Amino acid sequence: MKTLTKEIHTALTPAMALSLLKEGDQRFVNDLKVNRNLLQQTNETSDRQQPKICDYRNQQVALLTQHGKEGVISPVLAKLLGCHVEKVGGFDTDLLGTFSRDIAREGSQLDAARKKARIGMELSGHYIGIASEGSFGTDPFTGMLPWNSELLIWIDDRLGIEIVTTLAGKTNFSHRLVDSWEEAEDFARLVGFPEHRLVVRPADKNHAELRKGLADWVSLQNTVTWALNSAPNRRAFIETDMRAFANPTRMENIRLAAEDLARRLTSLCPACGVPGFSKGGLLLGLPCEDCGTPTNEAKADIHCCVRCEHQVLVERKLEYACAQFCDYCNP
Repeated sequence: MKTLTKEIHTALTPAMALSLLKEGDQRFVNDLKVNRNLLQQTNETSDRQQPKICDYRNQQVALLTQHGKEGVISPVLAKLLGCHVEKVGGFDTDLLGTFSRDIAREGSQLDAARKKARIGMELSGHYIGIASEGSFGTDPFTGMLPWNSELLIWIDDRLGIEIVTTLAGKTNFSHRLVDSWEEAEDFARLVGFPEHRLVVRPADKNHAELRKGLADWVSLQNTVTWALNSAPNRRAFIETDMRAFANPTRMENIRLAAEDLARRLTSLCPACGVPGFSKGGLLLGLPCEDCGTPTNEAKADIHCCVRCEHQVLVERKLEYACAQFCDYCNP
């Protein structure tokens, strides 16, 4: 169904309006439904909402980082939102946790990101802050492949909102316990060294001494030799350096997460005009293709506001679920 924009509304004559009402009444009588993309209609009319409370053009946004994340976050938000991301220093973000385990992260991934955003806002004096936090593990599908989850949080104290986006994707996150330089060299080539930097420590993954940010073959060989000679078991633990500036694969995931965040920030709530109106849940119950019994498959997405209680159901294209997902047909 075509969006009723201001231009179309202005061009409507009384006769045209009456015709539209009659068509709608006839659809109701015949139990017919118009194919609507409510989220698209919301976005197509959001720029004419009054008052328009979300305009991030030329706004200053605090980003606390010491690992070069501004290099991918700032251009994305400048292009899509028109805001200015200010890199904030004066605080060692490694104190909030490190991937090399020398400092443990307190709380969840979201807790760490929120804390970084708040510290950046406090140090800069800006009422808007952004921060990112990564985590690594195995993929949720097979449990066998390395997986990177990047979380970005946007805090706007003027509007009293937090908008969070998470992007998951591939990574070269890996480690190996080696007995020789040859084994270490083989691992380094496998994970994309020297473009991707490495961390080396003696003996095992928990040894207190370590060398981070290794980025050339001479330094790597010297460090592996040091680790082998220092370890009681004559072994060295080598792993990927997952800090953003040290890992281009992770940096690309951060950039993609920033693009997703920007898209959310340009989606305004049709009720209150606040940004961040996006998918926040699922409506289950897609009927089985054979028996019609509701299944646990999603039949619609729930788009909701981050501040008010407004929600919109956006139906999915599939009308029926495959019978293999039906508890009645396939118990």
